[in-house]
Amino acid sequence: MSESKIAKSVSKGLVITLRRSPIGTPQKHRRVLCGLGLRKIRQTVTRPDTPQVRGMIGKVGYLLEVQPQ
Repeated sequence: MSESKIAKSVSKGLVITLRRSPIGTPQKHRRVLCGLGLRKIRQTVTRPDTPQVRGMIGKVGYLLEVQPQ
């Protein structure tokens, strides 16, 4: 396999953990958390590092902990 195909197949991602409760936050912020796949405190998900995911993280970043994969 060429190096470009290897680089594309191993894409970088983000490890996102819900650290604070969404109780008392706006409904739109709760929907963003559902869009990221986060339901419970201390739940961790892995998402691709795309502009869409970065925008969602920016919206509710005060509730999250984000680490590179």
